[in-house]
Amino acid sequence: MKKTLCILALALSITAQPALADEKRITLDVRNMTCALCPFTVSTAIKSVKGVHNVDVDFDAKTATVIFDDSITNADTVAQASTHAGYPAKQRM
Repeated sequence: MKKTLCILALALSITAQPALADEKRITLDVRNMTCALCPFTVSTAIKSVKGVHNVDVDFDAKTATVIFDDSITNADTVAQASTHAGYPAKQRM
């Protein structure tokens, strides 16, 4: 029984993922998105930034919501990735 509990505790500790202490969420206003392919391009560019965990691009609202580790990158670098891909981005305040 004790061995089973140890195995179960180990399995739970491996699968439990701690929240990122330095996780940050920003919303970017993104210009120049004119077609259905644009959000994919913006998302791909932003995801290429080291430390970015998630990107959700909303074509209708012309925004990108980004979750990233701010101990690795920052909002300016994330916005620059979109801008360099041809879609100027600026953090929404």
